[in-house]
Amino acid sequence: MDRRDFLRTGLALGGAALATTTAPGCATAAAAVTPDAAPPAAAPPTADSWEALRAEFDLTHDEVHLSNFLLAPHPRCVRESIEVYRRAFDTNPVKALKQYYPQADLEVAQAIARYLEVKPEEIGLTESTTVGLGLVYSGLRLSEGEEILTSTHEHYSTDKSLLLRAERTGARVRRIPLYTEPESVTEEGLVRAVMDALTPRTRYLAMTWVHSGSGVKLPLRALSEALVRVNAGRGEAERVLLCVDGVHGLGAEAESVASLGCDFFMAGCHKWMFGPRGTGFVWGRTAAWGRVVPSVPTFFSPTVRMWAQDIPTQQVAPGPQIAPGGFHAFDHRWSMGKAFELHERLGRARVAERVHALNRQAKEGLAAMKHVRVRTPLADALSSGITCFEVAGHTPAEVVHHLGDKGIVASVSPYVTKYVRLAPGVLNTPADVDAALREIRALG
Repeated sequence: MDRRDFLRTGLALGGAALATTTAPGCATAAAAVTPDAAPPAAAPPTADSWEALRAEFDLTHDEVHLSNFLLAPHPRCVRESIEVYRRAFDTNPVKALKQYYPQADLEVAQAIARYLEVKPEEIGLTESTTVGLGLVYSGLRLSEGEEILTSTHEHYSTDKSLLLRAERTGARVRRIPLYTEPESVTEEGLVRAVMDALTPRTRYLAMTWVHSGSGVKLPLRALSEALVRVNAGRGEAERVLLCVDGVHGLGAEAESVASLGCDFFMAGCHKWMFGPRGTGFVWGRTAAWGRVVPSVPTFFSPTVRMWAQDIPTQQVAPGPQIAPGGFHAFDHRWSMGKAFELHERLGRARVAERVHALNRQAKEGLAAMKHVRVRTPLADALSSGITCFEVAGHTPAEVVHHLGDKGIVASVSPYVTKYVRLAPGVLNTPADVDAALREIRALG
């Protein structure tokens, strides 16, 4: 199978299927096709306890892991799925590619769409949050003098992507502070800070759902509702689109992406979702995709269909057009859906309740210490799974080093203003949080 045959076969099957097919339930890895590799193991049943869930991971028990939000371990269902695809490619790569592609991409998009409560044709698969941000922001339709409004609390990946786009278009990137004391934010104050900064030239809002530098969670639904009123008096090309880095809310919060009201949502899947390393996605409302120009050729575009010959040009699903073509780490990419199926079985509300309970325990315990200042809001509505704080007389790096010596994995926020971060999640226990609090208390 040469390159042209591969594209002809894959694009003919994949483009139309993605726009019309929705799987009703959790699919096993590569359910539609079976090469000579052994079939994947059945997905584990719904965990009846958090202890049962932890048993699905190979995390060591000699340390307390309170930084899994940086790069998560793989659960058993993801590990086994990766191994199935890896074995298929190692034994007969051309056969595996021909048999799995493009159905496996389709099944991953469907699994993501079910969890997000969106359409699979609105999803493009990527390798990380950074790749997704770069793909969307580098393709924003902008004219000289128009602007992108963002905050001073964004990650480097957002800042750099926006600045690169501005350099190429003559547009302006305007950065505003949303707060000075993160622990004291209010929903009304956050929304007002954004609304007051909008101008007639604003075309995009580039925001982050959960700030990894402070732990603040933006009230995206309230923000999107306020934008509806702003956009009511604007034409389609002048509407302000809300673009969200959602990686630290995805897999930790109860809201579906569909309920947030944003226009674009970019996230990696190897953090709170427990997805394969090097995987992510971009979601956009169908109507919003017209405001983004793809920057990397995709194997689903009409241009490639025509190049492959004998394939009629037709309307192509918008999401896959943003996804870069070429060959990927398919064993990881095609196992992404297993992580979303796992979270479906656990339930968004149940996961969010556990994440918030553990972080509330951490914040309340820290707040009771006179030598500690908690910088993350106490309210669940304004915080998520990241708890940031300062310890009097110690730099954040010194605190993290001390905790590491005691077998507790914490982190320092990689921003100009640095805090200590704890991020207890569903793989942790109240005893884990107590262990961290005990060692922080000893620093007083």
